[in-house]
Amino acid sequence: MTKTDSIKHVASPLARQTLLDGDLTRPVAGRRPIRLLPWLQVVKIGGRSIMDRGADAIIPIVDEIRKLLPEHRLLILTGAGVRARHVFGVGLDLGLPVGSLAPLAASEAGQNGHMLASLLAPEGVSYVEHPTIATQLAIHLTATRAVVGSAFPPYHHHEFPGARIPPHRGDTGAFLLADAYGAAGLTIVEDVDGVYTADPKAPGGETAQLIRETSAAELAEHKGPLPFDRAMVEVMATARHIERVQIVNGLVPGRLTAALRGEHVGTLVHTGARRNS
Repeated sequence: MTKTDSIKHVASPLARQTLLDGDLTRPVAGRRPIRLLPWLQVVKIGGRSIMDRGADAIIPIVDEIRKLLPEHRLLILTGAGVRARHVFGVGLDLGLPVGSLAPLAASEAGQNGHMLASLLAPEGVSYVEHPTIATQLAIHLTATRAVVGSAFPPYHHHEFPGARIPPHRGDTGAFLLADAYGAAGLTIVEDVDGVYTADPKAPGGETAQLIRETSAAELAEHKGPLPFDRAMVEVMATARHIERVQIVNGLVPGRLTAALRGEHVGTLVHTGARRNS
């Protein structure tokens, strides 16, 4: 029988403390975590903006990525497109909860990823599922220069119930992955040059002005449409590694190449991360 005086205790600064109190956890958790894959470049390809356009948009992007492989090791993530919107329409008509709509939309993002990976297969690029990205990404990128995956975060049935449409979609998922891995950067490929003062595709959009540089805090107050998930603005505020995200126009040849080489060719969005925090 074990005596009470023989019980061993593990000393911890978090013992008997609530993990919800920032003042108590900050001395322990306030330092920046280790960058797991500091050489990784994350590229998110828009579903509706790029993949839905078919060969005219996809083939040039694939050719550009193919030429970039000797320079970078890439995690390429694909978003969902118009088919997910059709699913949302049917699902809402059936009264499905947001947690059921999220995995349905994510399945289309995965389909887009399979198509992109198939086009890059001659270069040894494959599609991998979320569990593999979470646990085996390093070994895959040791064997090849790039892998493709779904950009949707795997919240699925655990999606936040505050809205009818899943708020955390491809852009948010790509940012969360890039920041969790401590990646070198995140580039979001869309069909516009970046963030505008107004919707450039709407009537009167010719007066919209491109915002070449901004911050997550400023975009939180931005009333106009954004070329990425608005939920990404919220998660950028608590970033630990990714200091900025660049949105580029994938329909313009060379923009992705320039962005990955550190050039300012779209809209730069600064996050809440600090270099020495």
